[in-house]
Amino acid sequence: MNAAKVLAIIPARGGSKSIPRKNIRDFAGYPLIAYSISAGLTAETISRVIVSTDDEEIAAISRDYGAEVPFSRPENFSRDDTPDLPVFQHALDWLKSNEGYQPEIIVQLRPTSPLRRTVHINQAVWGLLEHPDADSIRTVCTPFQNPYKMWRIEANGFMQPIIASDLTEPYNLPRQSLPEIYWQTGYVDAAWADTILGKNSMTGERIFPLVIGAEEWIDIDSPDDWRRAERLLESGEINLGDLGFEITK
Repeated sequence: MNAAKVLAIIPARGGSKSIPRKNIRDFAGYPLIAYSISAGLTAETISRVIVSTDDEEIAAISRDYGAEVPFSRPENFSRDDTPDLPVFQHALDWLKSNEGYQPEIIVQLRPTSPLRRTVHINQAVWGLLEHPDADSIRTVCTPFQNPYKMWRIEANGFMQPIIASDLTEPYNLPRQSLPEIYWQTGYVDAAWADTILGKNSMTGERIFPLVIGAEEWIDIDSPDDWRRAERLLESGEINLGDLGFEITK
């Protein structure tokens, strides 16, 4: 494996509605983004970690913790409704045009998953290398609720199952009788650069799973998520040693 061709990108725009300035807010003693930076720098499969941001304060703090911030993300790629694809295409186009740098594999490390294990970063890269016919690899886990038991309410006030199925009344079946379902965590995503640039997709169509335990995935999307995740560290239930990295400036 040529580790020099594996690039980790941490997307971290300045705007945040649910938790203002969350990417650099103190989380158990460190800025939230420092956890993803440190995990990426420690993972043996990653040789370069960059942060894509439009925010000068995020850029400065990211550099303090060892990440590169080679460019400022344009405003039109930093809106609330901006999807991942143009952000990553901009980063790769900039690196090629300005540095001649063209990685083979791109790993996305979202700042909102601070309790990410470095072993899973490595497994994602190794998994993609072992399955070159895949377009990407994503971490997934078994969800707490099965969508075969989920409903939508129609305009007439009656409910209809969300999933059409050949099973007879799957919503009345025990969980063990239902098809096994997986939830994409956003914890670690890896893709070939050609998937992003050539196929104009973050995943492509051939997506290989990296299955992790549901208890290992924590995503911070609300103040309640933040408090719960922070308590895990402060109580010692999870420590940085368990995750495989330390945080240093």
